[in-house]
Amino acid sequence: MATRTEGDGVMGGVLVPGDDGWPTPEQIRDFDWVTLPQGTRLGTFDAPSGTLAAAEWGPAGGVPVLALPGVTGSKEDFALVAPLLARAGYRVIAVDLAGQYQSHAAGPKPGGRYDLALHLADAEALLDAYGPAHLIGYSFAGVVAAQLVVRRREWVRSLTLVSAPPVAGNALAKVRIIGPLGRVIRARGAAGLMTWGVRWNLNRTTSARYRLVSHRLRYTRPESVVDAMAALMHVPDVEDKLLVSGIPTLVTAGHGDLWTAARHRAFAERVGAQVRLYATGHSPVETTPRQMAADVLAFLAAADAAGRA
Repeated sequence: MATRTEGDGVMGGVLVPGDDGWPTPEQIRDFDWVTLPQGTRLGTFDAPSGTLAAAEWGPAGGVPVLALPGVTGSKEDFALVAPLLARAGYRVIAVDLAGQYQSHAAGPKPGGRYDLALHLADAEALLDAYGPAHLIGYSFAGVVAAQLVVRRREWVRSLTLVSAPPVAGNALAKVRIIGPLGRVIRARGAAGLMTWGVRWNLNRTTSARYRLVSHRLRYTRPESVVDAMAALMHVPDVEDKLLVSGIPTLVTAGHGDLWTAARHRAFAERVGAQVRLYATGHSPVETTPRQMAADVLAFLAAADAAGRA
């Protein structure tokens, strides 16, 4: 199983570098999120849940990096960071999760759920196809990526968690400000609140970014969001297993993330991870891509060097 290439995307603005060879703040602000940048290879991946939409950057022979987006997200969320990793020689593969955006037709068998087991099976298939690989798990997908380390340690080069839940159990109950609500609300109610916030742009993202956010919400299956919220209310405790795994781990998040910086730092200490925090909210891959890409590149290089030692 592999990504089927369907040709390059159209210039979206990010690959025109500034004086330092990286995208300028102006290009980041005005980036066209709906149109992936030139050099992106679009295709599909045949996963256990069905056909997943995929995007790929970088040389086919490069060390693979599997990038998994969060709930109501998509492969486009990595469109600012992935080309920077690709320039360094990495092969970045990102997919839309089952039930999300252009993977909306993928999902469980009748009577099944878009639960953690379904997403984990898809991720394991990706790892079988491309691994050993570095993993990047964004938000909910950080839970999936951490499970992959536990289940398939020998196929994981490193783990980067982006704004992932830094607690086990009911992670929604630990969200800042509205945490108490997370103790009593049901998964469907949590999904409704999240979708409402996305639809009304409560994060106050740019108009260019909002075009993608609102567009893909039309395709995303509501039940896939409900089931992800249910999974976030029962995050497995794998901290001890991550600590003893020996897999290099990087925890990244914004100071204004859903979970406090203190929780992310404490989680990183418990699992033996490095931690990098940025002056942003829940989406550092989208809002502070230069800083994040620089940190991730240094982390991946160190992990690769340690793996060769």
